Amino acid sequence: MADPAGTFTTARAAAAAIRSKELHPVELLDACLARVDACNGRINAVIWRNDDEARSAAKAAGEAVAQRDPDDLPPFFGVPIPIKDLTPVAGWPVTYGSWGARDEVSAQSELVVDALQRSGFILCGRTNTPEFGPITVAENDRYGISRNPWDTERTPGGSSGGAAASVAAGMFPIAHANDGGGSIRIPASCCGLVGLKVSRGRVPRLVNSWEGGTVEGVVTRDVADTAAVLDVICGPEQLQWYNAPAPARPFLDELGAEPGRLRVGVMEDAPLGFAVDDECVTAVRQAAATLESLGHVVDKATLEVPDEFVPAFLDIVNSGLADFEDVDWERTEPHIRSWLSQAKSVDSLTYVQAVHVLQGATRQIVPRWGRDFDLLLTPTTTILPPPAGSVLAAAHDTADSGVPPLEVFQMAVITALFNATGQPAISLPIHVSAGGLPVGVQLVGGPFDESGLLRVAAQLEAASPWAQRRPPS
Repeated sequence: MADPAGTFTTARAAAAAIRSKELHPVELLDACLARVDACNGRINAVIWRNDDEARSAAKAAGEAVAQRDPDDLPPFFGVPIPIKDLTPVAGWPVTYGSWGARDEVSAQSELVVDALQRSGFILCGRTNTPEFGPITVAENDRYGISRNPWDTERTPGGSSGGAAASVAAGMFPIAHANDGGGSIRIPASCCGLVGLKVSRGRVPRLVNSWEGGTVEGVVTRDVADTAAVLDVICGPEQLQWYNAPAPARPFLDELGAEPGRLRVGVMEDAPLGFAVDDECVTAVRQAAATLESLGHVVDKATLEVPDEFVPAFLDIVNSGLADFEDVDWERTEPHIRSWLSQAKSVDSLTYVQAVHVLQGATRQIVPRWGRDFDLLLTPTTTILPPPAGSVLAAAHDTADSGVPPLEVFQMAVITALFNATGQPAISLPIHVSAGGLPVGVQLVGGPFDESGLLRVAAQLEAASPWAQRRPPS
């Protein structure tokens, strides 16, 4: 593992090597940090580091491995993981990608951070994000532009773009991420990774942002890491306002389980009339053909989304700026100031009406699962990753309009729908474009059915392996 290329491993494999004493946690951490040193100047995925603190934790983990029964160690003991710069960690600063944020350290961690630490991960630095997270790239005025390891002229997506870029570039085996409108699935698609958005209420949070549409998770190289991490971060949790039903068994146990012969709806088009790039359509058709070869029944499907969905969703997204406290809003970027002003103009009655619109749309959409199909297959995004820097520039240029630029809608129009409905959805890196860019597809499960979703995702992965793909050097 001293070879930096050895960081292109899974978190589970790294943890197993530590547990068996084939690999020391310090050795793994040093390989990761060496890879950050080698790549981050070009990629700009990691924007804050705590090397000394992480190395002390890795050293302590090595001593524990030497003294304890391996079966008594947490599942990810000694594995480094970076945390996205929207998520508080006790004792760390959190800047939300903004010059307007204070630099004081947080007194309390987000619940997912506590869960990751309990499972043995070593918290290791912060990854880049757009300012406060509402656009689909990891670009901001404070830390600059994150770039896609597959093509540094392109974005890695967002908002968890720094997280995805750090994993795709081999800096870390896994990275923390979160998703309010596609922010795990979009960068997973852009960077050739696996990205699961869990059901509303599945992973506890201190506050349910965006009406519970914002969820916590990770970006990974394979489905097994995704399932294993979900097992250690999921609820239920008694202090949360609402919880997803507990799974019948560990999510990791679903991998390799027979899903049965399922009806898969295949959606090649995007809602609201957005055009879909040919490469994204090719990815869907490739996945559909594979699912059919596995014995599933595939058939074309469409979803109708009411026109009022978009303004209602934007009212809720803009109101999410209230999640961030002690901010000097005058120092924030133009689009953030504009969207904050927009949020302040929405009275409580209009906000409640927006929530009702999304609830009504959910009642129209969700019954399709179990009635017309068991799973839905869609493009993750409607376009390939845009040029690095272009989306932030467009957001600034169109700030006065009060709405995100076109590229944000093109990247999130399909993913955001399922944040509103609260259904689980996963992006899988099925395809590589003619130009060498990863292209993901999205599988959407029925309400609270991460288990069924992961069974089929593992089937697709076994039939179309992707974990060994590497970006160009």
